[in-house]
Amino acid sequence: MALLINNLRAGNRTPRRTTHPHLALVALTLVATLSTCHGQPTKPPNTPPKVSPNDQKSPVAKGEVVKELDKAILYVYQAKDGTYWFGSDERGVYRYGGKTLVNFTTKDGLVGNRIRGIHEDKSGNVYFTTYEGISKFDGQSFMTLAVAEKSSTTDWKNQPDDLWFVGAQDAGVVFRYDGKSLYRLEFPKTKLGDEHLANFPRSRFPNAIYSPYDVYSILRDSEGNLWFGTSCVGVCRYDGKTHSWLTDKDLVEAPVRSILEDRKGNMWFSYSGQEPFEELRAAKDISKLKEKAKGTIVSAMSIVEDNDGKIWTANMGAGVYKHDGKQKAHFPIKDGNTTITIFAISKDNQGTLWLGTHNGGAYKFDGKAFEKFKP
Repeated sequence: MALLINNLRAGNRTPRRTTHPHLALVALTLVATLSTCHGQPTKPPNTPPKVSPNDQKSPVAKGEVVKELDKAILYVYQAKDGTYWFGSDERGVYRYGGKTLVNFTTKDGLVGNRIRGIHEDKSGNVYFTTYEGISKFDGQSFMTLAVAEKSSTTDWKNQPDDLWFVGAQDAGVVFRYDGKSLYRLEFPKTKLGDEHLANFPRSRFPNAIYSPYDVYSILRDSEGNLWFGTSCVGVCRYDGKTHSWLTDKDLVEAPVRSILEDRKGNMWFSYSGQEPFEELRAAKDISKLKEKAKGTIVSAMSIVEDNDGKIWTANMGAGVYKHDGKQKAHFPIKDGNTTITIFAISKDNQGTLWLGTHNGGAYKFDGKAFEKFKP
């Protein structure tokens, strides 16, 4: 346990795997308590997005023209119009259209400077999830989405144009936005969640500032089902009527960081672990949630499929792995002698792969290697 605490202090905030469920839960408690990034805020946790009578729109956002990105760039997203958005851990968002790099922060109307996700609706509006709430950018200004004052179980709906956002740490909720209202939705309680809360009551573990239902990843699959990766109660699939749970052992001992449906309809789930990419595991009860599909569980921070059908994973300080089903290729990510810690891997509109990192800005794949992005 002392080794785990030292690893966390050194910046390695993902616990080592263990075959003992109790130790795994203790490790998760320490991660939630001590982590300052990887999806965990340093501010008091029970802060949901702000509630106001109406959505709050700010004046035209001018931003600040800058020469380079911040070192902690966690998300890279390309909008439909070709514009790139970079979400940082502390300095808001950056917009790059090919010539000028512009930084937007709370000074410009963004509700918070720590970004937890970037989305886009069918009209081209871009949304930024932050620890303080959700901001909508219409191309001119930011607007803070107001949360519906009375959300209930009847607000759990699955409409094709809805946007879904992760909730604040320790809230155990997600948010659904139908273009008019933002609904704060709690998950139905599960036996596994009840057992976890009973084993780790807040009265005995006051620093365990997380809910077992906290969500780290959301995916809408090709059939329209929604998948939610939680902190320690597995993966939930919501089909518009029923919440069904995938609770394979590896998915309940660490946060489910990323969910992928590949072109064949198979599902991939990555959890916070440190094993090398070749250690793949089958999701044994995936057939209960998705017929005629296989399920694979892998240790990684993030997972994506390229345009050629190859699977890529980002493995924190272990670099990037490419797997074609038979062979794997390893891409260490370094800046001189400094190991770059990767948060996420994503794909732009052209199929080019990008990395969001904690200490190296953004990286772009040139077909042979990942190179640091310089506007």
